Amino acid sequence: MPQLTITEERWPIAGSFTISRGAKTEAHVVTVTLAEGRHTGRGECVPYPRYAETVPQVMAVLENARGRIEAGITRADIASLIAPHAARNALDCALWDLEAKKAGQPAWQLAGLPEPKPVITAYTLSLDTPEAMGEAAAKASHRPLLKLKLGREGDAMRLQFIRRNAPSSRLIVDANEGWTPENLASMLAACADQGVELVEQPLPAGNDEALRHIARAVTVCADESAHGIGSLDDLAGKYDAINIKLDKTGGLTPAIALAHAARDRGLGIMVGCMLATSLAMAPAFLLAPFAEVVDLDGPLLLKTDRTPAIRFDGSTMHPPPVTLWG
Repeated sequence: MPQLTITEERWPIAGSFTISRGAKTEAHVVTVTLAEGRHTGRGECVPYPRYAETVPQVMAVLENARGRIEAGITRADIASLIAPHAARNALDCALWDLEAKKAGQPAWQLAGLPEPKPVITAYTLSLDTPEAMGEAAAKASHRPLLKLKLGREGDAMRLQFIRRNAPSSRLIVDANEGWTPENLASMLAACADQGVELVEQPLPAGNDEALRHIARAVTVCADESAHGIGSLDDLAGKYDAINIKLDKTGGLTPAIALAHAARDRGLGIMVGCMLATSLAMAPAFLLAPFAEVVDLDGPLLLKTDRTPAIRFDGSTMHPPPVTLWG
C-alpha cells in the first residue's frame, strides 16, 4: 500500500506577481508524494484564496484522508473525499504518476491521450502602471504570445503601451473579474483595437450575464466561472471558451473529462495554471492537444524551479521528463 507524505513548499517569484485581486512574491504550494515499494508518484497543487482555500486547510484535508489513501485509494475514489479542489488535484496527479511508474508506461499513454509535443506557452505580464507594463512588454517582445494581467482603471492605456512595445507578439488578456457590465463594451473594443485575441473572465463570476447580450470581436474565455462539467450549462451563450486548470477541476482525471465535454459543446479550450513549479505544469501539459491556447508559464515566473524540470526554450515548452512526472 502507498505511503503518503504531504509537504508545504514556498518558491520565490522573480520579482512580484500582481493581478486585479492583489500581489504575491512566492508560490505557496502543497506537494503530495505516494511511495509504494520502489515507485514514487508526486502531485502539486496551489490552494487558492479565491476559492476559499488555504495551505493549512488543504494539508489538513489530506491528512484526515490519510487512512483511506494509504489503504489504496484509486482515482475513481477521490471524488468521494470531502476536499478542496486543490487537494484533489495533488492526490489525483500523484496517483497518475505512481500508476505510470508502476506500469512502466507514460501517463499520456495510460490516459489515452496523444503523445506530447513541444508547444508555445503564453508569457504573463503582471499588472502594473501603463508605463511599467509597456517596459515589460518591450523586454518580452521576442516572445510570440503575451498574457496581460489587467482589471483596473487605465487598462485601455496599458493596452496601447504594450502593443506599441511588442508589435509582433500575439496578445491575450486576463482581467481576473476586474471589469464591470458598464465598461465591458468599451474594454472589449479597446482589446480588439490592439489585436487582442482572447479575454479571460472580464466580469465577476456570478455577475456575467451581460456577456449574453454583447457583440464582440474578441474571444471571451471563462476562468473563475468555469470549474467542472457541471458549470458548462451556465456558460452557454456567455462564453466562447473555457480555461481548464487542474486546481479548479480537482486533477487531471476530471480535467480530461471536462475537455471532452467542452469540445462537445463547441467551446474553445485554454489550458492554464496557478503560479507553481514544473511539477504542477507536467500533468496539465497533457491537455495541450485539446487547447487553442496554452498558458503554463508558472516556472518561467519563478526564481528557481525543481530539478529535474520542464525545459523551456524561450516560450517553447517541451514535454516533461518522466523523471519529473508521468
